Amino acid sequence: CVSAVEVEIRVGGLSLEPFLTRVDPDADPRQYADTVKALRVRRLTVGAAQVPAQLLVGALRVLAYSRLQELTLEDLEITGTMPPLPLEATGLALSSLRLRNVSWATGRSWLAELQQWLKPGLKVLSIAQAHSPAFSCEQVRAFPALTSLDLSDNPGLGERGLIAALCPHKFPALQNLALRNTGMETPTGVCAALTAAGVQPHSLDLSHNSLRATANPSAPRCMWSSALNSLNLSFAGLEQVPKGLPA
Repeated sequence: CVSAVEVEIRVGGLSLEPFLTRVDPDADPRQYADTVKALRVRRLTVGAAQVPAQLLVGALRVLAYSRLQELTLEDLEITGTMPPLPLEATGLALSSLRLRNVSWATGRSWLAELQQWLKPGLKVLSIAQAHSPAFSCEQVRAFPALTSLDLSDNPGLGERGLIAALCPHKFPALQNLALRNTGMETPTGVCAALTAAGVQPHSLDLSHNSLRATANPSAPRCMWSSALNSLNLSFAGLEQVPKGLPA
């Protein structure tokens, strides 16, 4: 494993809580810094496990000394509350974070709790099959470098949930937004949600949604941002191009 660039760990659905009796998650990770720095791993996937939040935090503290760039968490149940970031701790410098079917005991505040363990340079964030796709926006800090956000495969999200998930003015650099299979209903409704959140993506993927070409006649018209230059409406059930789309 020392020379591996990409590592995948799957635990078969087992609980990792017994490891709390074998390791000290509160130990100073600097004692392992030289060993961790020697690892070549750039991409790490962890899946199919019940993970105590305290153990997850311990792993993140150690990985902060690694050269890890991309972290994927799949089919995980995070139990317990994540402790606050110690003053001396170094955040994990990820460029990409992908989560699929990850549940958190802390409900809507999970993103804010996880964010404190990351450095602010995250560029790609993907959240699929989320148990709580709406976030506690007042606790979430801005993602100043995030250019790509993928919320696909959250069919219960809908246009109302999209506003809550986008956390107004928290994604100032966002360029690419993917909303495949997210319960979107009309392009106009999505436009209104993006406007409310202050998001102006260059690329928007609305494929694999059951879209209607026209919105409720009583709904106010929405002007699409001129920044939008790519819109994917494939497999959306539309028989004609909706009116009001950007030129």
